[in-house]
Amino acid sequence: MRRPRVVPTAGQAQVAGVDVVRQPAVARRGIGVVPQRNTLDRSLSVRDNLLLGNWLTDDPAEVRRAMAEVFEIFPRLRERLDEVASSLSGGEQQQLSLAQAFLMRPKLLMIDELSLGLSPTVVGQLLEIVKEINRRGVAVVVVEQSVNVALNLADRAIFMEKGEVKFNGPTADLLARPDILRAVYVKGTGALTDGAPASATRAERDRRSLELGTARPILEVSDVTKRFGGITAVDGVSFEVRENEVLGIIGPNGSGKTTLFEIISGFQTPDAGVIRYEGVDITALSADERSRRKLIRRFQDARLFPSLTVFETLLISLDQKLEVKSTALSAFSLPQSRRAERRLRVRAERLLELLELGAYRDKFTRELSTGLRRIVDLACVLAAEPRVLLLDEPSSGIAQAEAEGLAPLLRRVQFETGCTILIIEHDMPLISAVSDELLALDRGQLVIRGTPDAVLNDERVVTSYLGGSEAAINRSGTLRG
Repeated sequence: MRRPRVVPTAGQAQVAGVDVVRQPAVARRGIGVVPQRNTLDRSLSVRDNLLLGNWLTDDPAEVRRAMAEVFEIFPRLRERLDEVASSLSGGEQQQLSLAQAFLMRPKLLMIDELSLGLSPTVVGQLLEIVKEINRRGVAVVVVEQSVNVALNLADRAIFMEKGEVKFNGPTADLLARPDILRAVYVKGTGALTDGAPASATRAERDRRSLELGTARPILEVSDVTKRFGGITAVDGVSFEVRENEVLGIIGPNGSGKTTLFEIISGFQTPDAGVIRYEGVDITALSADERSRRKLIRRFQDARLFPSLTVFETLLISLDQKLEVKSTALSAFSLPQSRRAERRLRVRAERLLELLELGAYRDKFTRELSTGLRRIVDLACVLAAEPRVLLLDEPSSGIAQAEAEGLAPLLRRVQFETGCTILIIEHDMPLISAVSDELLALDRGQLVIRGTPDAVLNDERVVTSYLGGSEAAINRSGTLRG
């Protein structure tokens, strides 16, 4: 399906002196675009997707030369040439999207969210690929929420907020503007002092460790395996999660993290193994049945009603808690109905207070930043009063300042609600600040579990997942040892 064309009310955008705003085919004007969500044909092979990228070229010799150049920049694609795009990891699919755009011989390459949902080692590889494309004479414009990643890549930065340009100049000058870099959109989610999320002190971690040492397991995953055709996505994984614990799950793209969440939440059935919740085998239960037992999953995308206010959105989420559901009683505004509705409104107000959304109570959700929509979505999930909450990449696609504010927010949510949290996240400072322990996966297998310091300094994790790019690892703030 073609995306609707966005035409500005006023203004121009010129490439090589030509206004391209109203041009029907910008690719022919030398503009390549890599959208936030790739537009690959996932049913085709890597080879066929690359051939589609040559649609502007009729000369077979030129196609061969262009393909040879692509394999110089993207050697991994040569290795997987005959595999279907759907079998590629997220990082490999992003490489294929970049290669397709490069094959159009652009003068200008526009990339929307290079690091979205990708592991640090993959982001590090992509940074080097984009730099190589630039060295080959292509101007690059990157939209990127992580300031650290953007500043590692760009010579010049443009910072925008609410449709206005707040800064335009060399990246070095942007570093001298803390008023911009530390513009926290989520008011009150934590003080940002030196660029790192406020992490727990060693004394606090020791206290938490003692508390969790006596806690009983609330979720048990035993020898879980899941295969898709000839690919083993999860391979004999076992672990326990204790009451009130925050367990972070990390690993390269394609390591099985999301599949594991799918199995725990009931959206996939394992080929082998058992899931126990509060000591009861729930392996055969549906996602709905698990949700009713307060095992709740929050997905990556925050899908809210754009025409509702924040408060109205919370009331919709709380509707299941309405004690009196009678059209007749509501129509005549009888006391039972009024009391039930007042109690619902009180609960909604408490959620606004917990997540510090009071300033946005009457704003439409379409007016909120991506980070604030994520917070509202989290409030909707908390309306179900989860005992175990599964969070899948809560910082994905949000501004760095908002990601830095998530750590204290999530810790407060866990403290106030007492729920157990499993969190998948590629932002290492964030997940280190939030988690009591980290569990690392690679190729569907459990590599190591332990404190954040122990896991992130494990040689296997560094090699397979973190890589050597500090900008990719520290997408928000600075990772503390």
